[in-house]
Amino acid sequence: MKLDIELTPAQAARLREKAERLEVAPEELARAAVTDLLSERDQEFRVVADRLLQRYRELYRRSC
Repeated sequence: MKLDIELTPAQAARLREKAERLEVAPEELARAAVTDLLSERDQEFRVVADRLLQRYRELYRRSC
């Protein structure tokens, strides 16, 4: 999937600066940031969802 985003001039400058420090293209840094964000949130969501499901199972068992 190709995605176009608009950054403010300040955001674009910060992205370029950080990419230069890491010696990668700004596009690669943006892709890595999005990938990291998506995988981290998925994992956090699964952990929280599993805890909630376990609690609901325990409450359901107690009420039966």
